[in-house]
Amino acid sequence: MIVEMIETKISESLKNTIGQMKNGQMQKQNCMVYKCPVCRDTGIELYIADDGHEYARNCKCGLWQRERMNRMLSFADIPEAFAGLRLDSFDTSIYDMANSRKIADMNMQIANYWLDDFEKMKDRGMGLYMYSAVKGSGKTRFAVSLANEVIERYAVGVKFATSVQILNEIKASWNSDSQMTEHRLLDELTEVDALVIDDFGIEVPKDWSMERFYQIVNSRYIHKKITIYTSNSALEDLLYDDRITNRIEENTYQLRFPSESVRKLLRERHQVELVKMMKGGVA
Repeated sequence: MIVEMIETKISESLKNTIGQMKNGQMQKQNCMVYKCPVCRDTGIELYIADDGHEYARNCKCGLWQRERMNRMLSFADIPEAFAGLRLDSFDTSIYDMANSRKIADMNMQIANYWLDDFEKMKDRGMGLYMYSAVKGSGKTRFAVSLANEVIERYAVGVKFATSVQILNEIKASWNSDSQMTEHRLLDELTEVDALVIDDFGIEVPKDWSMERFYQIVNSRYIHKKITIYTSNSALEDLLYDDRITNRIEENTYQLRFPSESVRKLLRERHQVELVKMMKGGVA
């Protein structure tokens, strides 16, 4: 549904563009230099078919596909710090301990298998649950890389949000001045093809938050929608009740992440690099 909404908006925009072209409103731009002289950078090519009628089709230049991809990435709300990250750029050698590298390599194999077989995973609604008690172990970076891959390789609608962000937006929707109703927000979270919930379980559940997350998890479970979780807790240690954890267990592959902080390791490496550069400058 989300993908269809995005495509509908693109179609409406392109229809307006075609109308402008046919009405001659763009003739004044004839003196401009276009990247694609065929569609004049609109992504739409007008052509005469064998029946003598004029039709429109996607131009071979690919502007349509790029516009569609940009809209999907914008809808996903992936943090700017993670934009453009891909799975093949996740360096498992960053971990110091051999066992950590072994775990990371195994996670990489599982993730690649999941990605390559994504259509079957989508049919089954099989997502991933990534956990490690250590903050900064690479879970979020890994999850976002998968989200970017899914959008680009399979043109699937994705939404990224932290669990705290979801709860804050639900509470904000209760404000009478809010333009986003709780019903609309929950629909968006339950209907999107792939949902990434980051830092799941860090909040202390209350009755109302328990019910909202049950509604999200259960709806996605029933309709076989893919959900990717990152958490600081193993599934059995979550404070959420069995209604939620049982459904997550049934519809996810669980990936344990190393008990090492990538952020800490990177910080230490940066300090070493800085010292080396300073010594080099003195020399």
